[in-house]
Amino acid sequence: MLKEDKTVMLLRTDTRDQAWIDAFSVTMPELEVRLWPETGDRSEINCALLWGPPPELFDELDNLEVIFSIGAGVDSLLTCQTLPAHLPIVRMVESELTAGMVEFCLFHVLRFHRLMHLFEKHRVERRWEDLTQVPASEVTVGIMGIGVLGQALARQLSALRYQVIGYRRGPGDVDDMEVFRGVDQFETFMRRSEILVALMPSTPETKKLINCRTLSWLPPGACFINAGRGDLVDEEDLVSALDGRRLAGAALDVFKTEPLPQESPLWTHPDVYITPHIASITHPPTACRYIADVIGRHRLGEPWPHLVEIGRGY
Repeated sequence: MLKEDKTVMLLRTDTRDQAWIDAFSVTMPELEVRLWPETGDRSEINCALLWGPPPELFDELDNLEVIFSIGAGVDSLLTCQTLPAHLPIVRMVESELTAGMVEFCLFHVLRFHRLMHLFEKHRVERRWEDLTQVPASEVTVGIMGIGVLGQALARQLSALRYQVIGYRRGPGDVDDMEVFRGVDQFETFMRRSEILVALMPSTPETKKLINCRTLSWLPPGACFINAGRGDLVDEEDLVSALDGRRLAGAALDVFKTEPLPQESPLWTHPDVYITPHIASITHPPTACRYIADVIGRHRLGEPWPHLVEIGRGY
C-alpha cells in the first residue's frame, strides 16, 4: 500500500510536464514527481502516471504498485510489450475529461442534425436555400460504447430530446436507454442510428468494425462521429461510403495513423471534418485531484477503482 511519507510518482506524458508538476504540488505536496527518463533511484518509485511508455521504462521498477493512465483510453499502455502483467492500471475517469468528450460529440451531433454541414457548403456557393429541419425528438443517435463517457453523452443528448440508443459488446443494461449487445444485435443497432457516435476502445474485436458492410446498414444519409479510436474504422471504406452518399458526413478526431498522413484523402474530402485527437484533453489540475482522491481512498483500505481488464483491452 502506498505510504504517505514516501510516495514517488514517475511521470511520462510527452507534453505539458510542468503543468502536471504544478498541479501535483497543489493537490499532493508530499508527492515526489520524477520525470522520465531522469528517474533517480528506481527502487523508490511506487506509482506511475503514463502515456505511451517506451519498453525500457519498466526496467528495475521493482517496487511499482500502480499505474495511472493519463487518458481515457489505455491502448498506449497495453501495446507496451514490457508492461508488467500483475500491476493494477487505473483509468482516468474525471469530470473535465468526461465533459470535454461530451462537448465535442454534442457539437457534431448538433452540426449534423441542424444541417450546418450543408449550410456551410451553401455559403461557399452563395446559395440561399431553406432546408427542412427535423426535431431532435425525431432523430436517433446511436452511441457505440456506453461506458462512463458514452453514458454521460447519452444523458445530455436525452436532455436535448434526442432518441438515444446504445451498443456494447458485452452484457449490461443502462437506465433509461435501449441497449443493443453483442455481434447478433449490431446490425439492428446500426440500422436505427441516424447519427452514429463511436466511443469504443481499441481491442482486437473492434478493429475495422466500421467497414463497407457495417456502413451499408446505416440509414441513407446518416452521419458518423468517431472520438473513440482510429483503428475502429476502415478508412478506405469510409471514404467510399461518403463518395457513394451512403454517409452524408463524418467528424473524425482519431485515425489509424496519427498524425494523419498528408496523402490521406480524408484531408480534402468535402464531407469530412478533421480534428487532431483533441476531442477531450486531460486537464492536469482536475486529473491530479482525481489521482489524489484515489490514492487517499486506497490508503484507507479501499480497492483501486476503474481498473483496466487487460484481457478485454480496456
